[in-house]
Amino acid sequence: MTAFLISTRNPHKAREIQQVLAGDYQYLTLNDFPGAPAAVEDGATFAANAAKKVSALADWLATSAGGARLRRAVEIPSSPEAGGESEAAEHRRPTKNIPSLREAGRGPGRGVPSIEEQQSRDAPDPALYALADDSGLEVDALGGAPGVQSARFAALDASGAGNSPDRANNDKLLRLLERVPPARRTARFRCVLAVRRLFWPSAAETVFFEGLCEGRIALQPAGGGGFGYDPLFVPDGYAQSFAELGEAVKNSLSHRARALEKLRDYLEVVVNQEFTNEKKV
Repeated sequence: MTAFLISTRNPHKAREIQQVLAGDYQYLTLNDFPGAPAAVEDGATFAANAAKKVSALADWLATSAGGARLRRAVEIPSSPEAGGESEAAEHRRPTKNIPSLREAGRGPGRGVPSIEEQQSRDAPDPALYALADDSGLEVDALGGAPGVQSARFAALDASGAGNSPDRANNDKLLRLLERVPPARRTARFRCVLAVRRLFWPSAAETVFFEGLCEGRIALQPAGGGGFGYDPLFVPDGYAQSFAELGEAVKNSLSHRARALEKLRDYLEVVVNQEFTNEKKV
């Protein structure tokens, strides 16, 4: 079985990834790895931040503590005894319904343990991938802002270090665009996914997948669904915001969905290649 270890604790993002990627995969998030460190997202681009997140997760999993946690997380209990699973076993059961991803472009990876090293640590059998993404909103009238600062947009005014509430970010965006006419309120969501195969090969590369969704910023928020800037973003070809369109429509055309579709295509090629190689051995 293939397992994705997704570098997020955001349940909305995790659900969107799973719904788009689908497939017979096991999904884990940072909620399954409480000790995993958070990456410092100080990159100048979405790709840089996605790479930092996937590297931080992969490096931690290569440690003895991270490896031990991983072995417990990917352990899928077989038929429980008549008395059922113990409380500890139930607590270890991996989170099921979570994410996916994909796109073009490659970057140098960082070293991870070889197959032999992992086998000596009783490494799990499934193909394991660390997955991370960084995404945000780019508004043309603001020179591409908020961009990589999308989640922290409002907090920047108070020199805040953490993310801002969605409402605060949306309010700030509307204030800055107050005098901008509809024709100049063009914008796009951009997502970059970073994926790295863990433990094999020993010098794994990080592969990147990018997705875009063009649209415009509405004059006022609308809709109760979605998250982030969804109530303000109206995708091209629609008169409703992402928050009004619902998950099914959003997941068919969002920036993250388009990146995940590229990842799905990539995975099909990789799996087919590995299957072919196994038949030749």
